[in-house]
Amino acid sequence: MENRRKLEMKRLNYFLTIVLILFAGNVLAQNDPKAKSILADVSKKFRSYNVVKADFTYTFTNRQANETQSQSGTLWVQSKFNKYKVNLPGQEIVSDGKNQWTYLKEDNEVQIAEIDNSPDALNPAQIFTIYEKGFKYVYIGDSKLNGKVVHQIELAPLASRSFSKIKLLIDKASKTISSFAVYDKNGNIYSYLIKTFIPNVNVSASTFAFDQKKYPGVEVVDLR
Repeated sequence: MENRRKLEMKRLNYFLTIVLILFAGNVLAQNDPKAKSILADVSKKFRSYNVVKADFTYTFTNRQANETQSQSGTLWVQSKFNKYKVNLPGQEIVSDGKNQWTYLKEDNEVQIAEIDNSPDALNPAQIFTIYEKGFKYVYIGDSKLNGKVVHQIELAPLASRSFSKIKLLIDKASKTISSFAVYDKNGNIYSYLIKTFIPNVNVSASTFAFDQKKYPGVEVVDLR
């Protein structure tokens, strides 16, 4: 059970790292000028929105075991205040920009932790620093995804990370991310297909907070 939780959190952290980091802007400082221009456009457009909602399909591929697992989820982001919410089949993640609540549905347990501000943190608090301090990127070319023209961009960390590279597909017309894949050093691939991207959705302030009263009998594990 504990190993499953750790794997699920690792997969979620990859998703938050790429989506929230890349969209945030002011993060581009290395190499390919064409890739830099495309990524800057993506960031600029995203920063013009208040709250966005994205439905995605996640696929985990273990190439050594020749196994794949897929699931769908929904993400809400308010980048200005580093707030987000993610719904997955087995868990719900909510952050108000200062704290993060991880609710494990099967166990009716919620874990509360402060947002990690360390240099290698995988959370929105470090979205600008991570890219400014150590990624190179290159424009690979154009291709098609579901009938739409997309830009292919590959990113690689300059310093040691748990992953070796990231491949992005960016919709040329809408300047939004269509999909991305994270390649870890064990040969696993974490792929995310953005099925819908809705800007400026109306949500209540309670969206980015965990209301314990809505979960009768929930076990609270406060890690702060």
